[in-house]
Amino acid sequence: MEFPRPLAAPLAVVPIPLIEAAVKLMFKSLLKRHPALFDRLGEHKSKRYVFRPVDLPLVFVVEPSHAAVSVMRKPSDCAADAVVEGPLFLLLALLEGRCDADALFFSRALTVGGDIEAMLALRNALDGCEIDLPRDLGASAGPLSPLVGRTAAAIRRRALAGEKATWN
Repeated sequence: MEFPRPLAAPLAVVPIPLIEAAVKLMFKSLLKRHPALFDRLGEHKSKRYVFRPVDLPLVFVVEPSHAAVSVMRKPSDCAADAVVEGPLFLLLALLEGRCDADALFFSRALTVGGDIEAMLALRNALDGCEIDLPRDLGASAGPLSPLVGRTAAAIRRRALAGEKATWN
């Protein structure tokens, strides 16, 4: 499922610092719950990973060595060592280890470029983390935790319900 266009369109005009602040808050929360997330990257920890959702006007750059994420508008030809492109919900499913990255790559649902070895190292690092975005993001929502967790889980369920990928 692609990110709904009526929700994606405003992201083209929302100020990047506002979007980036929200993304950084979620990233920081994720790293707090999974502090060893980038430990298994080894020599690839210093690489820049770019995630290009095909259904958003944004690009996300992750720098594990600095535990940093930044957001840019498309088209962005920012310097990257490894790039993965696909629908946002599939990229998030990969983050959680919920789908078979190889099957998605060979079915062309995802495009991977640059340092493939670095991307494989990242995939292997993610596989061992047991990330569950609704649970992890919900846990950082304080008193709204149950509501955030249930809402995020419902969105994930609906977004991934029709996907033909092989699920783990």
